[in-house]
Amino acid sequence: MRMTLRKILGVMVTLGTLSSFLASAAVAGNLIVSVSNKKGESLENAVVMLTPQFTLSTPVVAADSPEMRQEGALFSPFVLPVKVGTKVSFPNFDEFRHHVYSFSKTKRFELRLYGKDETNFITFEKPGIVALGCNIHDNMLSYIYVTEAPIMKKTDANGTATLTDLEPGQYKMEIWHPGVKRKGMPTPKIITIADGNRSESGQLDLRRVWGIQTQPAEGQY
Repeated sequence: MRMTLRKILGVMVTLGTLSSFLASAAVAGNLIVSVSNKKGESLENAVVMLTPQFTLSTPVVAADSPEMRQEGALFSPFVLPVKVGTKVSFPNFDEFRHHVYSFSKTKRFELRLYGKDETNFITFEKPGIVALGCNIHDNMLSYIYVTEAPIMKKTDANGTATLTDLEPGQYKMEIWHPGVKRKGMPTPKIITIADGNRSESGQLDLRRVWGIQTQPAEGQY
């Protein structure tokens, strides 16, 4: 079957567009960030944030229904990074009731006594640090870090955060940790992501004493 010149050109344009799209989708970079304190010790629960300095071809989709659980008389996770405007659920999986609160300037709220298998929700509209406590259980402490950065990842027990499938280009990289001194945060850094892996590191100056969640004593609750 013969094709007209117009049809042939149309097919060529379509194939060219598809080829460009596949080539761009195939090119992606990974960023591996190691975070430590001034002694060189690895830091778990540091939040690594990336803000693209260009318009992403595909917007970043936020994680579904982030949770701040109450379980075993502890908050889980200890640090929860979320983007501005995120609604966070607060489910209670304990046999007893909790009274969650925050006096932080970023978001002041109270979730009055509620019991097992009940869930409350809070939306975080402003960037900043939200320290959480429980009016009933003094051992409980956690942090929600609200950021305007669209890409974020928390460091693991080895102090490493791996951010994958990043679109090539320049990003502003920032790091935060609940124990960091006000003036101890590293200066935001502009980095370039290309195809393949890139490694970065950050060193934070921590306060001598800072809030850490502790396990309840056996049989305490």
